[in-house]
Amino acid sequence: MAPVHHRPTAVRSIFAPLFSLALALGLFSAAACAPAISTTAGSNNDMSPGEPTPDPRVGLRAGKFDAASASWNMRLLSSTQPTEKFAGITNSDLAFTGPYAIQGSYNGYQVWDISNPSAPTLKTAYLCPASQSDVSVYKNLLFVSGEGNSGRLDCGAEGVKDTVSHDRLRGLRIFDITDIGTPKYIANVQTCRGSHTHTVLFDPKDPDNVYVYISGSAGVRSPSELAGCVKLTPDKDPNSALFRIEVIKVPLAHPEQAAIVSSPRIFNDLTAPARHGESPEDVAQAKAAAAAARARGGYTAMIFGSERVLPSQFTTPMLDSIVKARGGTGPATGADSAALRTALPGIIAKMIGEQPSGTGPRPGPTQCHDITVYPAIGLAGGACEGYGFLLDIRDPAHPVRIAAASDSNFSYWHSATFNNDGTKVLFSDEWGGGGQPKCRASDRREWGADAIFTLTDANGTPVMVRNSATDPAGDKMQFQNYYKLPAAQTKEENCVAHNGSLIPIPGRDVMVQAWYQGGISVFDWTDPRNPREIAFFDRGPVDSTRMAMGGSWSAYWYNGNIVSSEIARGLDIFALVPSTYLSQNEIDAAKTVHFDYFNTQGQPKLVWPTSYALARAYADQLERSKGLSAERLSQVRQALSGAASAPQPLSVQLRTALGSVAAQLDADAGASSDGAKVRTLARTLRDLAAASS
Repeated sequence: MAPVHHRPTAVRSIFAPLFSLALALGLFSAAACAPAISTTAGSNNDMSPGEPTPDPRVGLRAGKFDAASASWNMRLLSSTQPTEKFAGITNSDLAFTGPYAIQGSYNGYQVWDISNPSAPTLKTAYLCPASQSDVSVYKNLLFVSGEGNSGRLDCGAEGVKDTVSHDRLRGLRIFDITDIGTPKYIANVQTCRGSHTHTVLFDPKDPDNVYVYISGSAGVRSPSELAGCVKLTPDKDPNSALFRIEVIKVPLAHPEQAAIVSSPRIFNDLTAPARHGESPEDVAQAKAAAAAARARGGYTAMIFGSERVLPSQFTTPMLDSIVKARGGTGPATGADSAALRTALPGIIAKMIGEQPSGTGPRPGPTQCHDITVYPAIGLAGGACEGYGFLLDIRDPAHPVRIAAASDSNFSYWHSATFNNDGTKVLFSDEWGGGGQPKCRASDRREWGADAIFTLTDANGTPVMVRNSATDPAGDKMQFQNYYKLPAAQTKEENCVAHNGSLIPIPGRDVMVQAWYQGGISVFDWTDPRNPREIAFFDRGPVDSTRMAMGGSWSAYWYNGNIVSSEIARGLDIFALVPSTYLSQNEIDAAKTVHFDYFNTQGQPKLVWPTSYALARAYADQLERSKGLSAERLSQVRQALSGAASAPQPLSVQLRTALGSVAAQLDADAGASSDGAKVRTLARTLRDLAAASS
C-alpha cells in the first residue's frame, strides 16, 4: 500500500538506520479552586482563569532537586527521589497494576505504592541493569525490555565486556509479580535486535495467551551469539532480522514457554521519506564542532549531507580492529588512523543505507520505535521511525499494515495515541532523540511536535465508532494539525514530544504528555485542527551551564491522578485543578474510570459508569459550548441536585422528573449547536433514573 505524504520541505536529519551511531552521537537518550501557578518549588499562587502571560515556564531557576517550578491548572502532590541503587541512573517508562506504579530504570525497576499519591512508598527495587527497561504488566506478569549490549541474563551489575557473549540479554525479560514485593524472574526471550520498547496485546478470542510486540532498534546481533540473526537485507537473505517486528506468544499458564511465533514484515515496499533540515543554530554548532574536532585530530564523517563528529566510543573499537587485523598490539599508529579515515565514508554509507548513484531511493525504516494497540477497534498505531503506520491487529500474531504516513517535518516517529472513539490518532516526533534541546525559540513549531490525523474510510468519510467486527481495510489517515509545547525552553534543556496518555474526560479528547525538560503539558485535541493547551507543569533546567539529562520521560493518567517518571529526579504525582477549560465535574467524572492495570501502549476503551458527575460534566460542556440555553441548563442541574441529595432508591416522582428533563433535552437537540452531546446528556439522565429504581 502506498504511503501517505504531506507537507514536503527541504530535509536532513538522523534517525533509525543510524540508531546505534546516533546513540554514540548523543542524538538519542539514555531518556476545586481557581487556576494556580507556581514559580518556586512547592508553592502555589492564585491566578486569573486565562492563560498566564508572560509564560512562567520561561527563565525558571535551574537545579536538580531545588529547581524552580511553574504550574497552571495542575498541582504537584508529591515528588519522590530514586532509591540509592537507582540514584543518578536514567528513569524510563511506567506501567501500573492495582495501587502500584512500576517505574523502569536503566538499572532495573522500582515498584511504588501510590495508594496515597501525596506520599508514595517503595514496595521493592529490583536491580537488573539494561537499557531501557521499558515495563508492561498483564495480571501476574511483568515484562521488561532490554536492548543495550551490557544487559546480562542473570541481571548482574558487572555488564558484558565481550563482543560475543552468551551471558548477554537483548530482548524481553518476564517476571512473576504474584507477590509484587518479591518478583520472580521466570523467563526471557532473546531477539536479534533487542527490545527497545514492547507492547502487550490481549485478544479476548484467545484467553489462554497474551502477545507481545517487540520493537528493537539496535544493530543485528552476531549469529555466533544468537543463532539465526542475519544482518543482510531481505532481498539478499529472506531470513533477515531487518524490516520486521517480532511477535512473542506468552502462554498464561506457562509463561516460561514464551517464544517468538512470527516476524511480520510490515515495512515492505516503503522508501525513505523526505526529511527536514536541522535548524540554523544546530547547523552552525555542528560546523564549529566538526572544525574543532578536525583541528585536534578527531574523526568526522558526512551523515545525510552534514559533517558530524564521531565520538571515541564509536571509533575506538574500529581502530582496535585495525590494529588486531595487522597482528599488532598496543596503541594505533598513524597508518591505522589513516586507514580508518579512508574506510569511514563506506562504513557510514552502509550504516545509513545510502544507495550508490543511480540505484534508486533508499529503503524505508527497518523497525518501529513503539506500537500502540487499541484492541477494542482492532487497530494499532505504529510509530516507525520514518513513518506512522496504521495496523490491522485482529489476528494478533500477524499484524498487517493498512496505511502509512510520512511527513518531512517529522524526524523520528516515536509513539502513538488514539482518541477513545477511534476516529483520530496522534503521533509524536522525538526529533533529537530526547537528548537535545528542540523547544528553543529558534526551533520551528512543526518540528519535535505531535501530528494529529483523522481516520476515514475508503470514501473519505470519518468512521465514528469501530469494534473488532469492523473491517478497517479502507482506513486512511488524514493529517489535521500539529501540537507542540507552546513555551520556549533553553539550550540546556532536552525537550521534545514524548510519552503521554488520554485523560478520561467524557465527551472530549484530552491528553497529558511528557516533554522531557519541557515538563508536562495537558491539551485538548477534540478539534483536531485546533489543539489547545489547558494545563502544564515545568521545572527549570537540571543544570544552567550545560546540557544534563532530566525531565519527564512519561506522564500518564492512572485512576485519578497524573503520574510522571522524571529521568533524573524520581517520581512525580499531580492532580488536575479546575479551570475555565476543565470543570471540577469533568475531573470527577474522569475519576470514575478505574483500571485494574494500565499500559499506555495497550490502550483500553474508556467506559464511564453512570454517575451524577458524568451528567454534570456534560452539562458543563454544553454551557461552555453554548449548546443549551441557560434556562434549560438550570433545569438540568436542579433535577440532578434534587436526585443526588435524595435517599436511594429514588422515588417515582424524582425518577419521573429526570425522565421529563431528558425528554425536553431530546426536543432541544435538533436545534442545538451540539446536538449529539445534548442527546448524550438526555441518555445519561435516563440511565440515572433507571439505576436508582
